[in-house]
Amino acid sequence: MINFLLHSRVLLVFVIPFLLGCFSVFSFQPYNFTFINFFIFPCLFFILSYINKRSKNKYRKKPYLINLFYVGYFFGVGFFLTGTYWISNSLQFDEFFKNLIPVTVIIIPLTLGLFYGLGSLICGKYLEYNLKSIILFCATFSAVDYIRAKILTGFPWNLWAYSWSWFNEIIQILNPIGLFAFNLLTITFFCMPSIVFIKKYKRKGTVLSFFLVIFFLNYIYGNYVINYNKVNNQKHFKNNEQIYVKIVSPNFDLKYNLSEKETFERIKKLIMYSDIEKNKKTLFIWPEGALSGKYFFEIEQYKKLIKENFSSNHLIIFGINTLDEKEDKFYNSFVLVDNNLNKKFQYDKVKLVPFGEFLPFHNKLEKIGLKKITEGFGSFSKGTTNETFSYGEIDIIPLICYEIIFPELIQKIKKKKTLLINISEDGWFGNSIGPHQHFSKSIFRAIESDSFVLRSANKGFSAIINNKGQVIKSLKNNETGSLEYRLPIIEKKNGNKNDLIFFVLLFTYCLISLRYKNND
Repeated sequence: MINFLLHSRVLLVFVIPFLLGCFSVFSFQPYNFTFINFFIFPCLFFILSYINKRSKNKYRKKPYLINLFYVGYFFGVGFFLTGTYWISNSLQFDEFFKNLIPVTVIIIPLTLGLFYGLGSLICGKYLEYNLKSIILFCATFSAVDYIRAKILTGFPWNLWAYSWSWFNEIIQILNPIGLFAFNLLTITFFCMPSIVFIKKYKRKGTVLSFFLVIFFLNYIYGNYVINYNKVNNQKHFKNNEQIYVKIVSPNFDLKYNLSEKETFERIKKLIMYSDIEKNKKTLFIWPEGALSGKYFFEIEQYKKLIKENFSSNHLIIFGINTLDEKEDKFYNSFVLVDNNLNKKFQYDKVKLVPFGEFLPFHNKLEKIGLKKITEGFGSFSKGTTNETFSYGEIDIIPLICYEIIFPELIQKIKKKKTLLINISEDGWFGNSIGPHQHFSKSIFRAIESDSFVLRSANKGFSAIINNKGQVIKSLKNNETGSLEYRLPIIEKKNGNKNDLIFFVLLFTYCLISLRYKNND
């Protein structure tokens, strides 16, 4: 059976890598079978090493490098097919796009698969059955993940590090080293079982023991950080250093072209779910998408309704479209208002979703009838700054929808007492795995920034997450209600500031790989 697999180019180059990529989805939320990556990565490594060796011997005069590219490419296609298929669900809300659903399911993985194809092409021709090749393999694939996260608008979705989102003690190392450094170490750990099958390598036990000790020490470190943080936060509660917040999850159906009556009914329900106490100073958080497609000037007619129910003790955060008449631009915005519906703060989304909120090459694509997926024609304009809002002693960092997946938006903020507020509309993705995976990114941002994260989703997961990534309270996908909490005002001890450690590690991996190469 093994000989049959090894001598079948179709199976070894196309089918098996594709299936390995498909199975990888089970290592992420909501499944969390992280252990399968300890099988997937060694298999991918040995396939590339075997094809490199066999192609050189058998196809010396042929362009064998294409085989190496295909292995990584079809692995990537499988990975992105099962990991991002839910994106196409967003097309069903507009008749114009429904026929494009099958095309989208295919085009996205075929395009994103190029990243892993490039990675396997770069490192594949140097891979052999030895330790330096494993190190080179890990460095290359982590570098490709970094490029995917940064190039064009960036898409750091389901980096391998996220397969640990359920294991809170292990991911505390995110704070000092950052997401991409942790992703590199994660890929390295997943590859370590490969050493067992390298026949000529004599230090298998030593290397495996080393990595097991590192894993155990990291667990101890994470456990200590979590317990220390629990004690520290309790001190703030005792000293009454806290703010009162209410997160609303209305679970409205995603609908275009809301009538005035429907808008009025939605605002009434948002007020009802807010369960208002007029004499208590409260920060209310409503989600993005609750007033689907509406502009701020369109809801000003409901000012009286807001004033009758809220008091001067209250501030309300919600997502809404805004219009800049002078610049003739419109934005997807995070606004904060008082009980008179006076705008106290506005943040315009910086990271727009390609095709969802803006149309790349719109001048050409609009001529053939294409438009963005969200309601209305024309593209949203990109916000220019990553501003914060001072609420008492704390600075609020606004993040709209999938901006929560970009660590750099938080790294830029230099404030000491911060609170991350993420408003989202996950109704686009139905009952798929999308909302689960989206939510898991919030856990990572909390740890990296050493800040609480408040997440309000219309459909999707709303939650209160503490500064060590522990979920204090939550509402599940399609669950209606509100969450209330007295949030301690804490000063973060540390916060990941950049990707320097990743580059140091990457450079170190390259040096180690070169050293082994010179000694062979």
